[in-house]
Amino acid sequence: MKSMRMQRWRALLALLLIPAASAQQVQRAGDYLARMDTDGDGRVSRSEYLDWMGYAFDRMDRNRDGVLSADELPGGRGAPLTRQAHRDRLTARFRLQDSNHDGYLDARELAAPPH
Repeated sequence: MKSMRMQRWRALLALLLIPAASAQQVQRAGDYLARMDTDGDGRVSRSEYLDWMGYAFDRMDRNRDGVLSADELPGGRGAPLTRQAHRDRLTARFRLQDSNHDGYLDARELAAPPH
């Protein structure tokens, strides 16, 4: 049971880190903010966060069926992951990062570990 959780955590972590490996490496929280903040208001909404972080799912879903099967997951194994389940996990992570509960992430919240 514990090893299954660890495998799922590693797969989720890999999904979350893939956007950081884009063409230009992101080095600071301010860099993340600048890239995620598509409307330029100086903060990241849940929608902007999901769009940015969803990039990893889309890139890994080679057959475009909306489900990451074991062969599409890091390490080539694990339980299938639907796009909705991935978005639900990202939403939960966003809520943890949003320490002041205003519905947005600023550079400080992006840099801090989830609470």
